[in-house]
Amino acid sequence: MANKLYPLGAQKILGAVNLSTDTIKAALLSDAYTYSAAHEFLSDVSATVLDTAVTLTSKSITGGVFDAADAVFTLVDPGANAKFVVLYVDTGVAGTSSLLYLVDTATGLTMTTNGGDITAQWDNGANKIFSLV
Repeated sequence: MANKLYPLGAQKILGAVNLSTDTIKAALLSDAYTYSAAHEFLSDVSATVLDTAVTLTSKSITGGVFDAADAVFTLVDPGANAKFVVLYVDTGVAGTSSLLYLVDTATGLTMTTNGGDITAQWDNGANKIFSLV
């Protein structure tokens, strides 16, 4: 599978979501997760979330391309297989936090967690985290 926008998240990016000002978080998902285009909210994937999500910082949008500082997940519990990073708009409630983007190509994925930090290193190429163009 390649990185992809959730269809319902893409609709929100084109309307209700403001990537610059909304709280966008990244969460690690285990290899137990199976992508579905019907997934809309964090509650749809919460059974496979590993550890605590991190808020994206240094967000930027240039020419339809979204970027942010690499996400660092600290002291991730050992013994799981981290396979994906999911980006979502955090409302504080899993049932209303909209899924935006699923990443499986960040440097280091898939990996077995060992109790240390995990850095999701975003692409430094033209598409950065994702591009709408």
